[in-house]
Order: sequence, then structure tokens, then C-alpha cells
Amino acid sequence: MNIENEKEIIQIGIIGFGDMGRLYANKFNEAGWKNINVCDLPEKYESLREQFKDTGINVLRDGHQVSRISDIIFYSVEAKNIDAVVKEYGPSTKFNAVVGGQTSIKEFEILAFEKYLPKDVDILCCHSMHGPTVMTKGQPLVIIRQRCSDEHFALVNRLLDCLQSQKVMLSYLEHDQITADTQAVTHLAFISMGTAWKRQGKFPWESPNYAGGIENVKVLMTLRIYNNKWHVYAGLAMMNPSAMRQVHQFSKSVNELFKLMIQEKREEFIKRIKTAGEQVFSERNHQHRHILLEDDLLDKFSLSIIPKEQRKPNSHLSLLAMVDCWHTLNINPYDHMICETPIINNRLLLGIAEYLFRNEDFLDEAIEAALTDINIRADDLEYCLSATIWENIIHNKDIEHYKQQFEEVSNFFKHRLDEASRASSSLISKISANIRKI
Repeated sequence: MNIENEKEIIQIGIIGFGDMGRLYANKFNEAGWKNINVCDLPEKYESLREQFKDTGINVLRDGHQVSRISDIIFYSVEAKNIDAVVKEYGPSTKFNAVVGGQTSIKEFEILAFEKYLPKDVDILCCHSMHGPTVMTKGQPLVIIRQRCSDEHFALVNRLLDCLQSQKVMLSYLEHDQITADTQAVTHLAFISMGTAWKRQGKFPWESPNYAGGIENVKVLMTLRIYNNKWHVYAGLAMMNPSAMRQVHQFSKSVNELFKLMIQEKREEFIKRIKTAGEQVFSERNHQHRHILLEDDLLDKFSLSIIPKEQRKPNSHLSLLAMVDCWHTLNINPYDHMICETPIINNRLLLGIAEYLFRNEDFLDEAIEAALTDINIRADDLEYCLSATIWENIIHNKDIEHYKQQFEEVSNFFKHRLDEASRASSSLISKISANIRKI
């Protein structure tokens, strides 16, 4: 059967019609696949059916109806709900179908499929490593072949070709470890910034401590995260078994460095920072090309009302702690770049850390500010407290507290979130066009 015949005959199912489910459905529809069956919560059935009645996408009442008729099925639900949803709809899966999921934590997804799906059903999971507003072309797409015939493997790959993503084959354990290394701490670093600013009632674009290239990235990326949905980050942090180790160490690095700062233990502080930088940015990474962010580029994307010329030195505690964390856990942040969220998160964080540590004068300025400038101690104290708050929430898997804390900060910045998102998108596009591929 050629692919045009497949597009007429194969039934595609999507259970869970949130942002990513819609992205996939629209991509399949645009590529000419004729039979796309979707469902969401029962109470959304009538409104969704009306909304998509002329699109070629078939809105069904529930996952049982989708499962009974579909040859390829994607579960597009939150990681915390995957077990319950597969338990409900998995037994209705069509004979000889192939099933996968889009959750960001694959261990729970695979366990649910193995537990509840019929044995005559294949399991082939995927994970588009980006959000629903990002163009899929060229982005990482992880494929996890749990149990799957060659025929089904080829069929699903032909379907996914319309995304034009860069496919990566991994096991579910490899996927979860890599996403912990490249995402969990990155998100913690940025959401702690937002929390610290909110706790102080401070908008960073009004402070000379947050003017200039690196600070532009910090502000834009923090606000970009807070302009997204909280549950994406909560799931990555709380449900990934590999994430807690990194979260704990980052918070520990922040607090230990801050203690050295306020005690003005110069020699110990400098030795710790320099040792971490030498390891993380050492010649062991000679096979990687560096990100090489440029001052002129970063200065073009700013929310600050403070001229760059009035910039005051900053300790960059968040970046010092991130490099210290990577060093302590022996994580090479240049590894696994193929399996990360797009440049908006890990690569930009790595880029500004590299920017700081590879400029000796800039690093020395940050160290001197950390040890001697008492005017920034209040900011750094709030950052310590914020990192500790988030570590405790994640450690206790307190999903309601996570949601409350995230939304409070998001509301604090709400009048500039859309603007920041647009500016960061422009920054991402510029860097994507110019970046040296890792």
C-alpha cells in the first residue's frame, strides 16, 4: 500500500485534545491524512464538535469510541493522568493497533501501556521535545520502540514525517534521564528567578542590576516560562524519577555559594567557582562547538527601561550555582542537546553560563560583586529562599502548592508576559539562525 492509499484508509486516534493533541491533529490533517479521530473530556464534546465540524477532524465522545476504530492511537494527556486514562480506555483498543503517548515522563506511560493494553497491541511512543507554539520542523522528536512490528514502526514513522522533526531513537529510561539532565534544573533556575522578583515586589526591567545581555535572557526566559501552563513544568519535575537529584543539588549549590558570599570566604568561593567552570567548560568538550552568544545580539532584546550604560555588576548567583551543580553531579551540559526542549530553555541557559565563564573579566566582575557588593545581597537571599521553596514543593510532590505558587508569580508579571513571549521568540529566531550547531 502506498502512502496516498494509507492516508485514505488508516484511522488515526488522539485521546486528549489539549494544545499538543491539537498540534498533532492539525499537522496530520494538513498532510492529507483523512481519518483523524479525537476526543477530550466528555463535557467538552459538544463545543469541540461544533468548533471542528468543517475541518476534517472527527470529534468523538470519548476514548472508547476513538480506541475501537483507530489503527494508530496517541494518548495526549498529562503525565499524572496517564495511568487512569489508559486504564479506562486501553481495553477498548482495536485489534492489532499501535499505541503511543506524548507525555514528558515515559516510565509511567510505558508502565501504563504494558499494564492495561491488550497483548495484541503494539507500543511505539513518541515525544516532541517542544511546546505547542513552536514550529515542529527541525525540532527533536524522540521515538521509543517498546514492542512494535517492523510494519507498524514504518507506518508510524511515515505518519510522523509530516512534522519534519529530527527523530531520535531512545529507550524510555534514557529519555527520562536525559530530560532530567536538560530540563528539570533549567526550569527550576528560571522559575526561582520569577519567584524571587515577585517576593520582593520588583520588576527586573526597572533595576540596573538586570540590564544588559545576560540579564535580558534571564528576564525573557523566566517570563516565557510563566506565560505557559504550570502543569508542563510540574510534571517534568515531580514525576521524573531522575529529576529530584538535580533539583536538590541545584538548591544546595545556591545556598552553599550564598553562605560563602555572606561570610566573605573569598579564597574558598573563588576556588569552587573556578574549579566548576574549568570542568564544565574544559577541553573534554572540545568535540562540541560552543554556543557563543554575542553581546550585540542579546542587547537587541530587552524589556529593561534602564540604559545598558547604567548597568550595575551582578553576582549571577543563579549561573554560578548552575555550573557548580553540573560540576558536582558530573553532568556534561553539552551532551544530549538532541534531546532537549528547544533553544528557549537549556541551550540558552547553557549559552549565558558559557558567556559568563568564558569571559574572564566578566566572571571576575561577578565574583567580586558576589563577595563585596552588599546592595545585591537582598536579591540573592530571595533567590536562595525561592530555590529552597521550589525544591521543597517538588520533593513533597505537592502539586496544588506548585500550581498556586506558579500562578501567583505568573499573575504578578501578567501585564508583560505576552510582550516577553514575543521578544523571546524573536531572540530565539535570531539565535537559531546564527547559532553554531552543537
